Amino acid sequence: MGTYGKGTYSVSSKELEPSWFIVDAEGLVLGRLASRIASVLRGKHSPKYTPHLDLGDRVIVVNSEKVILTGRKAEQKTYFRHSGYLGSETFTSYREMMEKNPTEVIKIAVKGMLPKGPLGHSLFRKLKVYAGTEHPHTAQEPQPLP
Repeated sequence: MGTYGKGTYSVSSKELEPSWFIVDAEGLVLGRLASRIASVLRGKHSPKYTPHLDLGDRVIVVNSEKVILTGRKAEQKTYFRHSGYLGSETFTSYREMMEKNPTEVIKIAVKGMLPKGPLGHSLFRKLKVYAGTEHPHTAQEPQPLP
């Protein structure tokens, strides 16, 4: 048996220059937005997608306080936290979370859609979420997310 061509090509994360995308979350549904962001962070939109490598792009989300939920989820959704001590679980409603820190809602939704472990942690660091329209990443010239 002979070999055909040069063998299997495997892309390296050093070869790619990551792009910057910006998303205006005003009026967008939380889950659908988070799913799209997680896909871009993983690099699934690229033809060079490799599941075990960090080849994704960076995403900036602005207007995170204007994201919406469908149906009655705004009244029913809760977020769970536990400190590790007995009886110390905390449930926070969606409305309380939006009042305290609206950026955390999008971060939690996207983080749940990324892989767990070191790869997911490195992908999550590429997400920047801001409550208003201002962001400090204008030098990177972010493109609108299609």
